[in-house]
Amino acid sequence: MTVPSTSQRLAVNRFVLDETECHIAVDQVLACASGTADRLIACCPARVYSRAPDGTLAIEYAACLECGACLAVADPGTLEWHYPRGGFGVHFREG
Repeated sequence: MTVPSTSQRLAVNRFVLDETECHIAVDQVLACASGTADRLIACCPARVYSRAPDGTLAIEYAACLECGACLAVADPGTLEWHYPRGGFGVHFREG
């Protein structure tokens, strides 16, 4: 039996995007000044956070796995995060 890789298992998940309410908000100025932006980029297993061409922090909240890793590395006041409203967000289909 072949064991699927992590990326293969994550590929079967379904993401239901809430286009009216983003569940992640970042204070761009404070996050970049405090180093939180770099830690968010480094810690997120879904690669939700990245650097935009203009140097700001880009956030692709639709890919969020809702693991909370970003909450563990963010300085106070830099990140506002909550679970998406009921029925939205990631729906794990396997594992």
